[in-house]
Amino acid sequence: MANLNRRGIPMPFVTRTRRVEPPSPSVPQQPVDQAPGRRSMVDSAIYAHGVRVASPTTLSDTYTALAATPGGVAWIGLYRPSEQELLSLSEEFDLHPLAIEDAIVAHQRPKLERYDTVLFVVLKAANYLDVPEEVDFGELHLFVGPNFVITVRHSESPDLSHVRQRMESEPELLALGPQAILYAIIDAVVDAYSPVVAGLANDIDEIETQVFGGDALVSRRIYELSREVIDFQRATHPLSAVMLALERGSTKYGVTQELERRLRDVADHLTQVNERVDGFRYLLRDILTVNSTLVSERQNEEMTRLAHSSHRQGEEVKKISSWAAILFAPTLIAGIYGMNFTHMPELSWPLGYPLAVLAMVGLSGLLYSIFKRRGWL
Repeated sequence: MANLNRRGIPMPFVTRTRRVEPPSPSVPQQPVDQAPGRRSMVDSAIYAHGVRVASPTTLSDTYTALAATPGGVAWIGLYRPSEQELLSLSEEFDLHPLAIEDAIVAHQRPKLERYDTVLFVVLKAANYLDVPEEVDFGELHLFVGPNFVITVRHSESPDLSHVRQRMESEPELLALGPQAILYAIIDAVVDAYSPVVAGLANDIDEIETQVFGGDALVSRRIYELSREVIDFQRATHPLSAVMLALERGSTKYGVTQELERRLRDVADHLTQVNERVDGFRYLLRDILTVNSTLVSERQNEEMTRLAHSSHRQGEEVKKISSWAAILFAPTLIAGIYGMNFTHMPELSWPLGYPLAVLAMVGLSGLLYSIFKRRGWL
């Protein structure tokens, strides 16, 4: 019966069998670490007393060299290895099937799990891209055992070559064993967070300038940068639990005092990063609130200006309408008496003209006084 993973899916590849029957001579089989057109092994080395004593190029050679080196430590660096390669490592170093499953599937959160004498650690590396204002994340899995360290990268970052060079230049630190290599890798990942923090801080400063400068497109930038900060938090915050677990297990698993001091220093740096990132999130939230307030104020000012403009236009319309009504009254009277009818009662009346003029003036005066009282004139 096939093994089942945590979701109940059959997993025939997580077998714990240590020996594999040789293939039939009639069926040619490619060696697991020599797949054509593919090279996942970045570097492999055997160390003794902090010094590299062998540089095997395949997994099988690494197994042989480690077995032939008393007190040796193997550091195997892989980039997107195949399932067969991970199964080979699982059989050789007795890695837990659940850890192998996580390494195959990837997309894990930072964590530390202990399977007997083997540590399985997931780290999230971060790299800030200035032009798109994005944080690029890389995933790194580590298997740390009594005499081996296996690093499995699923992305271009982090580049561990400089970590290996640093450790090889400090043989007294490398001689402390696999835990020292684990420390150096975590230290490099945490140190790489500092440029990301600096990049985010610079973007926030620019956003503040845009907000108070009245940039209409700044809201979108605030939202996008907030998402980057949240993603960065998901990479850094769980790592604090990893550091705490390492600190608690240092005495039980024989971690030296020197490594304890170095791990505490990394934990302090990580705490500073987390505090800055938390501050960024709160600051962006406040900036978004301030920006919304400023936008509302600008909208209110614009509406006030429009209201004032409408009011002025209304006043002008009132004046024009008032004078039009005043001028319309005498025009109406004059129009009536300008009609060409033969028989009109007032045409032969001697007082007709003076009374018509008086009616025009009186009606115009009455309309003017009415409009003046109402404030239209």
